[in-house]
Order: sequence, then structure tokens, then C-alpha cells
Amino acid sequence: MLGSTYESQVCSISRTLEVFGERWTFLILRNALFAESTRFADFHRSLGIATNVLASRLEHLVEAGVMERVMKNSGEGEKYRLTARGRDLTPALIALTEWGDRWAAPNGVPILYRHGREEHPVRMQLVCDICGPLDASADVEALPGPGMPQNMAAGVLERHRLRHAAQPITR
Repeated sequence: MLGSTYESQVCSISRTLEVFGERWTFLILRNALFAESTRFADFHRSLGIATNVLASRLEHLVEAGVMERVMKNSGEGEKYRLTARGRDLTPALIALTEWGDRWAAPNGVPILYRHGREEHPVRMQLVCDICGPLDASADVEALPGPGMPQNMAAGVLERHRLRHAAQPITR
């Protein structure tokens, strides 16, 4: 069972949860990305989140380098702007939306992602560098990368070898 932190986990998902593992955080990011929210009052009004929780989440996102505080003209106050690190979450939020559209939208799809003047549809897709687009049910495995400790990598590679020992390679 995971504790309150995931430091012992050698996994980018668990490390990402250290930053984003709370629902308000994703909703703040959604509003920053797609509703152009920039001010504390914008987030508070649109989300209905308690001010102390919002302040804490925004501070956490600033500390994580996902958002930055920007002082505008005097009288306008402080604004929050996504950094490149924050904007890189766009595909993850679209993927979460697509899952929700399929499994948690009883009245139909509430949001359509579009781009450009012609409003072309946008969707996430699983892609193999060699084979091209894959179905979401594709047989995808997680194999060791350069950041996995050698002792853990050996076990993962052994499970992979055993799984594929009797299977022919198909292309």
C-alpha cells in the first residue's frame, strides 16, 4: 500500500502523483489550459473551491514549476500562468477527458476539443514508432528504462522473457 509519498516507487506515474495526485489540482490545470483562468478569483469563482485549498494548490503548482506567478500592472494584482511544464500536461488532460467521456458521461460528451480556425477535432492516440497508431487495448508492456535500478530491471526483464518465450514475433 502506498503511503502519503511515493519516494520508494521507481515509477514516473508515482512521481507525477506527488505533484498532481489531488483532484483540485487537475481542475485548476484544466481551467488554466482551456478556460484561460489566470487570477485567483477566476479559479475560485469557476471551481467553487475553498480559498485556503485553492491557495495551497496554486502554491504547490508554482513550487513544482508547473505555474508561475506574474505581476501585472499595478491594481491588476497577481496572475498565474502555466509554464512549459504545465502546458505539457495538455495531452494527459485530454486523455483523462476521453476516458471520462467513454465511462463517466451518462448524458453525453460535455466538452469537444478542437483546434484551428476550422475547429478540427483533437483526440489522443496511442502510437508505436514503428507500427503507427494502436488500439487502446494494444498489448503494451512496461520495460525497464535507464532510470530503473539494475536489481529491479532484472526482474522485469525476466518476466518479459518468460511471457514471450513461446510467442513468435509478428509484424
